[in-house]
Amino acid sequence: MSYDPMYRPGVPLASYPPPLGPMVDPFPPSVEEWPRRRGPSMGGVIAVSVVTALLAGAVGGWLGAQAWQSTRPGIPLGAPAPAESSPAQDQAAAALPGVPSAGVDYAAIVEQVTPSVVSISVVGGNEEGSGSGFVIRPNGYILTNSHVVVAADPDGEVTVSTSDGQKLPARIVGRNASYDLAVLKVEATGLPVVTIGDSTALRVGDAAIAFGSPLGLTGTVTTGIISALNRPVTAGDGGDETSFVSALQTDAAINPGNSGGPLVDASGAVVGVNSAIATLGATVGSIGLGFAIPIHVAERIAEEIIATGRAATPVIGVSVDQTFDGPGARIEEVFPDSPAATAGLRSGEIIASLNGRAVNGAVELIVAIRENAPGDTVTLVVEREGVGRTVQLELAAKEE
Repeated sequence: MSYDPMYRPGVPLASYPPPLGPMVDPFPPSVEEWPRRRGPSMGGVIAVSVVTALLAGAVGGWLGAQAWQSTRPGIPLGAPAPAESSPAQDQAAAALPGVPSAGVDYAAIVEQVTPSVVSISVVGGNEEGSGSGFVIRPNGYILTNSHVVVAADPDGEVTVSTSDGQKLPARIVGRNASYDLAVLKVEATGLPVVTIGDSTALRVGDAAIAFGSPLGLTGTVTTGIISALNRPVTAGDGGDETSFVSALQTDAAINPGNSGGPLVDASGAVVGVNSAIATLGATVGSIGLGFAIPIHVAERIAEEIIATGRAATPVIGVSVDQTFDGPGARIEEVFPDSPAATAGLRSGEIIASLNGRAVNGAVELIVAIRENAPGDTVTLVVEREGVGRTVQLELAAKEE
């Protein structure tokens, strides 16, 4: 059964902090296993679109290590971030010490961003759903979360509502569940596009503004700060729709229905895709712990989907021992003909870091790998019985 990412009574939530295993960096996908162990009962992480079960009547409710910008002519993801500072940036720079959002002109940002934000309605099978998205190309391409539209893939219906009241039928161009991203296409021209920011330049404490349609309340805007960077988050029930994200954490209120909407910075440039929230038990709603997919991650996936209808997930070709408590991630199996096998990795070795970033468990290894793209060369520090060595390998691609 495919993963239904929305909370429903009786359906367990994905855990947060994320489970340590079993983790499989799938190579090949046929031997893939996903984390199934639940975390502390106090809470979880869920995706944040809204789903209604028609029969039951129940309501419910991550790539390149650097910004990846397509150089192909004619297919920019969105308008480039301004080279010179905007009035909002100037005001933010003059903010009071320790209060980074004090000088942000929120009204100007809302006026700038809102025309590019859309509400998304989905009907598929026994479910209706809703979420958010934003226009990335003027000829009708829209970025959202995979879990927002999964119920409509392949035979359901998707409708996009623009800020000026248009309701447009949309088709799913492609999805990548591992990154929880999808691209939609509507037949329209001249749509206002967002400005793409630089999520790699964010600092903890920077202003963050979330747009979307929580609980169907279109045109909702909430504010906060970037609370943490590179937060390893996994959401899902252990099936094919499970996503692993090195997320931006924010205290801007994010609620069911915000999924797929933009998280923007003090200049109004998009730095993330709102995707998940931490919860306390069965309480579904903002507790100040929201998570967004960094835009430098989403950018590569969106470009690939637009170009080919699909996007690849990078893999190294190992499974990891679920019982290992760390630090590091212990290799359980190296798959034949994989990058790991070519690089000489062996069962029992511990992956201590990737590209200089310490690995403290299975999920951290997955999200560190997925910050890169297939074909990238990564550097691993691998240890056995306290003796370390450095290896380099080229990431392979798992097509989705």
